[in-house]
Amino acid sequence: MKRILPLLLLAPSAAFAHPGHVTATPFLSGLSHPVGGADHLLAMIAVGLCAAMAGGRALWALPLAFLTAMLGGGVMGALGFALPGVEPMILASVIALGLAAALALRPGLAASVAMVALFGLFHGHAHGTEGQATAGYALGFLIATAALHGAGVALGLGLQSRLVRALGGLTAAAGLALAFA
Repeated sequence: MKRILPLLLLAPSAAFAHPGHVTATPFLSGLSHPVGGADHLLAMIAVGLCAAMAGGRALWALPLAFLTAMLGGGVMGALGFALPGVEPMILASVIALGLAAALALRPGLAASVAMVALFGLFHGHAHGTEGQATAGYALGFLIATAALHGAGVALGLGLQSRLVRALGGLTAAAGLALAFA
């Protein structure tokens, strides 16, 4: 089983916004959705890793920027506003956030917030266009995303820097694998 999980995470179908994860209620569907695709799962945790590596105000600013932009992107998608290159940008977010953590990049808070917000906008848009965009779905999705950001922050603060950087490198490598699968 331990050998199969990494292979499943690299499956090509995991590279897309993975519609069709509908559960009993919109809230539960939104709550479960972010963990159903490797692209989103990796990006959400990587936001937390980057926040932990930067420290200070970035601990809350990066996750909050992602969540806010993701909500805005979701509304845009639900209202039918087109946003070109959504899937490539989602994959780029996994690679870029992974590299930022792997290289311990600290471009400054404003630049980091802008990058994370841009990626959040595209992640949100992908889910806003899926036809599940209700208030309950959005609330569940936001809670799950915040929890994944928190897991990334906890990992980033709890592990030695070299291990956090290794996780970032693995995240970037997984993003590349998803992009070329």
